[in-house]
Amino acid sequence: MKRTIVYYGIALALLLGFLKYIEYHYIIKDLSMEFYLGIVALFFSGLGVWAGLRWANKHEKSAKSANSPTTTSTAPPDVEASLSKLGISKREHEVLCLIAEGHSNQEIADQLFLSLNTVKSHSSNLFSKLDVKRRTQAIQRAKELGLLPETDATFG
Repeated sequence: MKRTIVYYGIALALLLGFLKYIEYHYIIKDLSMEFYLGIVALFFSGLGVWAGLRWANKHEKSAKSANSPTTTSTAPPDVEASLSKLGISKREHEVLCLIAEGHSNQEIADQLFLSLNTVKSHSSNLFSKLDVKRRTQAIQRAKELGLLPETDATFG
């Protein structure tokens, strides 16, 4: 994102420099300032549309990758029953699965499109509902309760 801003600034500076050069050396008498402003406006409108489409495509691909097999939409019915019995939401279960895979809070936030504070809140709620104090204890307890398959953990 920072690189796009830098490119945008460089493009603006080059375009304005070019237009000033043309203005002072060739066509200052033939064209009005509104013409130059129109050219600049059209250029940056097109650049803005291009950047917006590129950004939207990037986030669309990220959203598709976030719908991985670790989500609870593919959880068996007995896991769903255990989750509802413990009061664990589907989103909390997604966080639990990602914790079991060894992801940091920031990685979980990025993958699920949540804020870091939301991930911390979900983790805290999970620890409370599972009656544990640490991530490793939460993973162990979740496996004991059948909330996670044994092969999920690459942690530790």
